[in-house]
Amino acid sequence: MKIILPIAGKGVRLRPYTNELPKCLLPVGGKTIIDWIVEDANRLTPKETIFIAGYKAEKIQEYLEKKPEWGNTRVVLQMNPQGLGEAIARGLPYVNDGEPLLIILGDTLFEADLAQLEFAEDNVLYTYKVSDPRRFGVAVTNEKGEITELVEKPQTYVSDEAIVGIYYIKDTAELRKALRKMISKDIRSNGEIQLTDALQMMIEAGCKFKTAPVERWLDCGLPETQIDTNSIMLNKNDNSANFHFPGTKIIPPCHIGKNVKLENCTIGPNVDLGDNCSLRFVNIKNCVVWANESLSFTLIENQIVASC
Repeated sequence: MKIILPIAGKGVRLRPYTNELPKCLLPVGGKTIIDWIVEDANRLTPKETIFIAGYKAEKIQEYLEKKPEWGNTRVVLQMNPQGLGEAIARGLPYVNDGEPLLIILGDTLFEADLAQLEFAEDNVLYTYKVSDPRRFGVAVTNEKGEITELVEKPQTYVSDEAIVGIYYIKDTAELRKALRKMISKDIRSNGEIQLTDALQMMIEAGCKFKTAPVERWLDCGLPETQIDTNSIMLNKNDNSANFHFPGTKIIPPCHIGKNVKLENCTIGPNVDLGDNCSLRFVNIKNCVVWANESLSFTLIENQIVASC
């Protein structure tokens, strides 16, 4: 199996935080977004993980050089993004026909059982049941549980299973064929080469797709949703019991980075402190504080604290 992670986007909705870093390298819950994704996917022991990068691609390359434990990795450039389908097409030259492929969008966190893919006989799209399907692309299934159609933002009810951005492809050759056709004939939806359209072509060509459930789907696309996601992920990565600082109360869950200095503070709940932070007389909760930040004599709630 190989993995493709599309991470070329500019993260416009997260400015100014993405002025210096690509979206996938923003901290959430004591790790970067991409750390959470790759560490989960690496349980499948992929032969290679391919990062489709564009904006701040050099930052991605620098980060990967510090991650030898991630195994074989490759950065493929998509400097003028033309859609998710085009992004995947750029990674396919490094994937053989007949070689299973896992595609995970690099800007969303999730709780899902990926281990089941080791035994999957068909293509699999992970989905999450939503209350308002009109806002999402959804998968329509038959009585056998097979996907018969993918519908983008249906205005009348056809399914409540939203496609979350985790795609397991067994029929790699058919995906390659569909994307080549779309690119050569410039087949676009909303101005872009869409992966969903290629998957629909595969379904119509007879490829079997099934759904698998996502237990939790976590958004990282806006500062306020990152704060919410941070509080959830900290429950998995709480290391606050390992630290004691003078005059300081720590309310879990919290994650405290390396070389952090705290004096007469109240920290937490739901605080992620990056490496080398220094806080004095600070009361802070529900926040992400980037590395190397210094704060004194302040009360902070529900914020991303970053010098950018």
